Amino acid sequence: METWSVDQVCKWLVEKNLGELVPRFQEEEVSGAALLALNDRMVQQLVKKIGHQAVLMDFIKKYKQSDQEQKPTGGSTETPALALAQAAPGHEHNPSPASHGDQTSLYPAVLDKRLIDQRVLKQRRNVKHALARHKALQWTKSYILPEFPYDVKCILAEQKRPDHSMRIRIIEFLQADMTKYLEGSLYPTTQQYNDVVNALLQAHPFLDDNGCGFVTHFFLWKRALKDRFKYVRRPIEDDEQVMRNKCKFGHRRGQTRKSLADIQSNEIKIVQIKEESVSLGSEVDEHIDWFQREYVKTDRDWREVDKRMSQTLEIRRKMIGGRTPLKDVLKMFPFLKCPYQMFREIQILTKTDIYKKTRHILESYSENILTALSVLDNPIHTALQEKMKHYTDEGVLKDMKMTATCLLLPHVFGDEPSLFVVVNGKVRVSTPVLEVKNPFHINGCEFSLYLDKEKLTKVDDCVTALAALVSAFRVFGIECPRRLSQTFNFLETLIFDLQSPRFPSLKEKEIRSQPPIT
Repeated sequence: METWSVDQVCKWLVEKNLGELVPRFQEEEVSGAALLALNDRMVQQLVKKIGHQAVLMDFIKKYKQSDQEQKPTGGSTETPALALAQAAPGHEHNPSPASHGDQTSLYPAVLDKRLIDQRVLKQRRNVKHALARHKALQWTKSYILPEFPYDVKCILAEQKRPDHSMRIRIIEFLQADMTKYLEGSLYPTTQQYNDVVNALLQAHPFLDDNGCGFVTHFFLWKRALKDRFKYVRRPIEDDEQVMRNKCKFGHRRGQTRKSLADIQSNEIKIVQIKEESVSLGSEVDEHIDWFQREYVKTDRDWREVDKRMSQTLEIRRKMIGGRTPLKDVLKMFPFLKCPYQMFREIQILTKTDIYKKTRHILESYSENILTALSVLDNPIHTALQEKMKHYTDEGVLKDMKMTATCLLLPHVFGDEPSLFVVVNGKVRVSTPVLEVKNPFHINGCEFSLYLDKEKLTKVDDCVTALAALVSAFRVFGIECPRRLSQTFNFLETLIFDLQSPRFPSLKEKEIRSQPPIT
């Protein structure tokens, strides 16, 4: 079919009861090669009736499938050129051995190696191109456009050209869907870019309807998609192995060449890490796989969780001590998101019941903190006084005071409150911080622990929230911010019995804030 002329294509249409399409195909000069290269969008522009579109595409698809099945195997003597010649309309099939064996008209090059029939070479090239097209179309056949959000679907349903922001959203969803479809790869091929953009413009033809032409808009969408991948693609310079090689051979920018002793020490460390990973690899992988399967269950075997978390404690502490990214640690050990497991890890490391100590601090120091002069005019203290007027139960009042004590700790010590707790607001810091909604609402109070601006866990009471906040700094090896040092010094000295805590008075803070006298 690749070698058919326009007349042969028209004759084939008549044989397939599609004679109505002959004038249009003659006008557009659709040859056999052009017929096989038609896609859905071209067929829609070429053929008006949907029924004829479906029948035509079905015939082309069946022909391509039969053409692939008829390609020669190892022991077959039938050539691709012969198969194509037999598929042409008007070809008379002669089953006699003489006609089957006589192929001199197809291959004159066999008679004389110096003479090359250009038609045979063209047929062979067309077969190769058909194979390449078939291989490239395999990805497109199973690709489906993603489910766009509601506002994008409304714009597309109304067939309105999207503005700049809406175009960016479409590109972002296409990029995310391609990454998921390609199993996380951020390096699609050129053909895959073409397939996705072609699928988008075929599903929504109005996206290129402003007079610039299909080709121009095709390349605009393709360029936008490639730029999006380039924006989110991880630079190769950040790869650990690349950094190690650059340091080893002294090619890293801004650094001098390392000495032989430093290189040898680094190589020894790498060998030690490899040996440890080999000795613990299979066992640790088994535990990690079990953690990830168990974490998604609703009914968990906590006894087995405790056992396996204890067995992987050493390798987990090495990873955290080696500055492994927090996302990787949580992906491997998702149970660290549970406050109970953080408290248990603190107990294993420091022999301290952090929940019990935290509750004791809030109960013991609530009166001193709530009567400090620095918090009397605070909106949290004012809201507490207003809420306490509506309740008389001692348990409820005690919980309200403990919650207010937790929220007012950084105000008492003169630290930055936004690094410690965010009340009815949005978390904007990356260090561990508490988010609190409706702090004095009996049934609607919510505490959430955030880490790297992402929610790690959600709890219902201030004691668990404060204990989880202190535990997160210790468990994940995060250094406390300097503008929060006074508050954490007070908490850690009481929880871990480091030294006798000092509660600075208002006079001491005023003297400390005054300029020195010369």
